[in-house]
This record gives sequence, structure tokens and C-alpha cells, in this order.
Amino acid sequence: MKLLHMLKKDIRVIFERDPAAKSVLEVLLCYQGLHAIWMYRIAHWFFVRGFVVLPRAISNFARFLTGIEIHPGAKIGPGLFIDHGSGTVIGETAEIGRNVTLYQGVTLGGTGKEKGKRHPTIGNNVVVSSGAKILGSFSVGDHAKIGSGSVVLKEVPAYATVVGIPGRVVMMKGKRVSSTADGKIKNPNISDAFKKELTEELDVDLAHDKLPDPILDMMKELVKKVDGLETKVTNLEKELDAKKNVKSI
Repeated sequence: MKLLHMLKKDIRVIFERDPAAKSVLEVLLCYQGLHAIWMYRIAHWFFVRGFVVLPRAISNFARFLTGIEIHPGAKIGPGLFIDHGSGTVIGETAEIGRNVTLYQGVTLGGTGKEKGKRHPTIGNNVVVSSGAKILGSFSVGDHAKIGSGSVVLKEVPAYATVVGIPGRVVMMKGKRVSSTADGKIKNPNISDAFKKELTEELDVDLAHDKLPDPILDMMKELVKKVDGLETKVTNLEKELDAKKNVKSI
């Protein structure tokens, strides 16, 4: 029953986070992220029971079919959504919390040949945008957002927005998306536990195209300072010309 609930949730989160999803049949047949997650769950079942070759073979077969590589040793919580997942890589000791969203080209990898925990731990309700690389055995806090193309090499606090190479925190506790104004699901026909679960799933800010640009902000400041200097120089030139005219008279 627990497995069936998890499989249903894997399908449900696709409808909640991808407006292109039209039917359950379409999701079952056409979403390679879902296929990769389900094949990972099979491989992981064998991996935790001591099998080595079989889970890796399943993982490689899944990569061949979907373009998504998930090591069977990774720990993945419920509600993971991999959107257009080509090129996504999840390492052996990576840990992913609840209701995480990964876009194409994301890497949760290591930085060397060290043993033990060498891949990141991703918190709940995290969004990692296209092409982002999170490398190392640190944590990314709940509700964090990683911008497209970022390379994150150190710990990210909860509710932080990270952009750039290397990744820098540029926003803390920004606006979050909820199912209703008060962040709750209002439906008398479902249990409180299910309401809470749905609320957590919907409490994911997918607006990864609306991120701060610190370089643009810096350029705007420089332009403002240059304009101020030009104004000062122009005023000084006028004062000098006025003094010259007075002397000539």
C-alpha cells in the first residue's frame, strides 16, 4: 500500500508542476523523468539488499532509455519531479528530500575521489533550474532555489536563492507559491493528512526565470556613478569657462 501511494504521488506531482500534462496515460507513456524515478526505485530496492551489478545494470538501462542517470545508492524522498530530464545526474551518496524539482542538465555530484558521503543533501521543496551543478557533500536548505547554470560549491541556507559561478546567495525568504492565500488546501472531502501532503507539494516556487541578477545590479550602479561623475565634470568645465570669461573682460 505504501508503494502504491508513492507511485500515485509520483504521477500527481507531474500534474501539479507541469501544465503540459494532459492525462494520466500521457504521463505514464511520455514522461522520461517518471520512468527514470520508477526504475531507480527498483534498482534502489536491490541495492539496499546487497546486490551490486543488477541495480547498476538497471540504472544504466534507465539512462539509455531516458538520458537520466540516478545511482541506485542515492536516497530520494517522495514527490521528486524531473522535468525534461536529459543530462540529469544524481550521484551515489546524494540525498533528496520531499517535493524537489530538478530541470534538465542538473548534476548532484562530487568533487573528487574521497570516500563516504561526497554528494549533496537536498532539502524539501527545493527547485534546481536547468544546467545547475551542485558539487560536494554539503546541504541545500528547504525551499531553496538554484538558478540556471549555477555551480554551487558550498552550503545553501533554507529559503535562499543562489545564482552564478560559483553560486552566491542573492535572495533570502522571497515570495513563495501556495495553493491558497493562507497556504492551505480547502476541501472537506479529503483527510487532514492528505490536505497537508498536498499543501507541501504545492508549496514549491517554480518561477526559476525570475531571479536576481547581481552583475546587472552592479553594472547599473557603475553607470549611475559614471553619470554622476560626468555631471560633476560638466559643471566644473562650465565654472572654469565662466571664470575665464570674467578674466578676459
